[in-house]
Amino acid sequence: MSEIVYIGERLWAGQLGFFLTNASFIFLALSCFLFFNQKKEQALQSAQFAFYTHGVFLFSAIALLFYMLFNNLFEYHYIWQHSSRNLPVRYIFSCFWEGQEGSFILWMFWHFILGIILLRFGPKKHISTIMGVFSLVQLLIHSMILGYQFEFLKIGSNPFTTLLREHADFINMPLFRNASYLTQLDGRGLNPLLQNYWMTIHPPTLFLGFASMTIPFCFTMTALIKNSYKDVLNLSISWTYWVVAILGIGILMGGAWAYEALSFGGFWAWDPVENASLVPWLLIVSGAHLLLIYKNRALHLRSTLLFILLSFMSIVYSTFLTRSGILGETSVHAFVDLGLNGQLLFFLLSCTIIPLGLFVFRLKTLNKQVTSPELFWSKEFWMFSGTLILMISSIQITLSTSLPIINKLLEVLPIAFNKLAPSSNVINHYHKFQVPLTILLAFVLGASQLMHYKKDSLTAFIKKSSFELISSILLAILTFMLLNYQGSVGLQLSDIKTNVLINKSLFFLLLFVLYYAILANLSILKKVFQSSSNNYGSSVAHLGFLLILLGSQLSMGRQTVISENSSGVDVRSLDDQLNNGEHILLYKNDTLKMQDYYLSYRGMHKEGVNVFYQVDYMRKVDDGSFEHQFTLYPRVQTNDRMGNVSEPDTKHFIEKDIYTHVTYALLDELNIEDPEAYSENPKTYEIQIEDTFFTSNAMIVLESINKAVNAQDLGLAENQLAVGAFLKIQDMNKNSYNAKPIYVLDTQGHTQTIADVIEPLGLKFSFDKIEPLKQRFTINVFEKNKNYKEFIVLKAVVFPGINVLWIGCILMFFGCILSVWHKVKP
Repeated sequence: MSEIVYIGERLWAGQLGFFLTNASFIFLALSCFLFFNQKKEQALQSAQFAFYTHGVFLFSAIALLFYMLFNNLFEYHYIWQHSSRNLPVRYIFSCFWEGQEGSFILWMFWHFILGIILLRFGPKKHISTIMGVFSLVQLLIHSMILGYQFEFLKIGSNPFTTLLREHADFINMPLFRNASYLTQLDGRGLNPLLQNYWMTIHPPTLFLGFASMTIPFCFTMTALIKNSYKDVLNLSISWTYWVVAILGIGILMGGAWAYEALSFGGFWAWDPVENASLVPWLLIVSGAHLLLIYKNRALHLRSTLLFILLSFMSIVYSTFLTRSGILGETSVHAFVDLGLNGQLLFFLLSCTIIPLGLFVFRLKTLNKQVTSPELFWSKEFWMFSGTLILMISSIQITLSTSLPIINKLLEVLPIAFNKLAPSSNVINHYHKFQVPLTILLAFVLGASQLMHYKKDSLTAFIKKSSFELISSILLAILTFMLLNYQGSVGLQLSDIKTNVLINKSLFFLLLFVLYYAILANLSILKKVFQSSSNNYGSSVAHLGFLLILLGSQLSMGRQTVISENSSGVDVRSLDDQLNNGEHILLYKNDTLKMQDYYLSYRGMHKEGVNVFYQVDYMRKVDDGSFEHQFTLYPRVQTNDRMGNVSEPDTKHFIEKDIYTHVTYALLDELNIEDPEAYSENPKTYEIQIEDTFFTSNAMIVLESINKAVNAQDLGLAENQLAVGAFLKIQDMNKNSYNAKPIYVLDTQGHTQTIADVIEPLGLKFSFDKIEPLKQRFTINVFEKNKNYKEFIVLKAVVFPGINVLWIGCILMFFGCILSVWHKVKP
């Protein structure tokens, strides 16, 4: 059989891409060697040239991959897997970094840009060592896209592989026996959850944060290598605060995406991938503050070095978690396993053992630089306490997130251990630890702002903070009163009274310490402005961080589901996951009351793959008519390959958001030809006595089984036995009906059913099966077509004070940028 000659394949693109990635790697390896080879004078210039050449090849590979995406080169696996012909052009960028290979390239792109900035503005005295470490990290990342396969070893996954040559599972598919298969081939498409504008800016920002984290790490490694600390570490402060700013805003963008695009109702769900990005940020925030203590007081050198090393190592650990496939069952964000676990583990061990080994090697020298401990009533003591709180928080998050890895390790131990089961209530699990830590952190953050370096006193502290303490208590009481003494930090305890008491107490305490810290920062900010100083970035950043915490408590602690079902139709008949306390059913053009509003579903319309549902929010005025307030268009994004995705729509007010998403809906408008005809496809219920089930307009209970039905009254033969089901029916107006369908069995095993009809409800019941051993009975229900009206089921949630959180995000970012500007300007 002759080999098929495929028509239209552009194999040159893959060959060129493979060459570009390998050439980029070779020049990067050369630059790494030359940066570390400081014995030759020309080594630095040659290293820079090699590094820039690596960038030229890297940028060429990036341009080529975008060319392949824009031109639908589906003969390549990466393009086929992440794009499709009908995908809007604005989401092509999301396709680029949806997969592991593309996200590694994005990481390398930012690494190279930052490398150029380092070479231009970095300290000339230490630049060779800094860039040596920097290019070594880039080399390890770059190896992830090489794509070499040996018998027992895989090095990287190349994005330029073809479907039919490097992926054997495609070869025997019927489509590929056609030489012109490309005319019929379409890609799988982009994950519907990623078809959102946030996903064109959130991943690049997050990976810029990941790449930026390498710079403080490189400065710290340089300090350890050269055994020179004060000079090198002071130069890294501005870079470290840049990481705090850009990684922080990247994480918050992810929260904004989750709030806008996901239907869980919130901006943070303690998802393992969310946690994997949060921990590095917490650690680098600690490292940044320790750098300030070391600069001003020459204290905590060991802790400063260790925190910065750990922050980078946590980035690498998060890479292992999210890319190894180990989180596949616990996170919707995790990448699939590409068979790179061994290489990822090598990356992790290299970035852990070498830095920690060097740190331990230098401990003798570091111990000599330990100075006398700071006093309790001093700024540096309380700042250091804050870093310890952040460390404890990071440890708890890391351990909980790492349960899949811990269980894997337990499996290989010689002694049998039971697996550690994850908490059934994830949010409750994290809040048990994080809420008390947040209370401590907020108080420390406020108190440290009102203290001085070196020495202070309790008397002076009380005097300076008395206004803030008293005011924060009053504000907390006032807020609690305005919230009708309702508030929660999300804990769920078994005892209801204890649960309410503890939640309210912690909520009030959290309000108090947050107000105290906010007022303390405002006090310092006022003094900075009065002194005509421009060093107010840190206070603005602290204020933003505190507003994020306050906004999250006001919105999440007081979020209210307002969509209690008032339709009279039990939504549980549609889906077991729905409940009448949170999901309201709306028939088209009907109007139902929903707390302060009246809702009306006006219909659907389609735009491409999106089905939009028009929901009008109204209020009743004095004359009994309805006054339109606003309209929301929650949507369902249809996707045959990956499943349909519901996306919410939100009405934004100054003081709150009303968040609405569809939880059950038809995707096409009903077109009923004969309203009086019964549906051809019945709903089947396998039930036992006293079980309840639902139709579109009624609730039915199987009351009993009548084994003494008179067969002669039914005109049955002598060899036939009749059994009746007694069904008690109640419609939405509380009217009651009875139905008695009959199951007939003869001595030869033949069965038939005698249906019973409830005409006012348009329902027909048939009794179709008996399972004597299980005491289970099968009832089929046919409904008239007129029963089926177009409807949706939706959930609406009010998030009060959510804008406090978003204002905090903006302030924290700009505060960090101002801090960086203050430190780098001449």
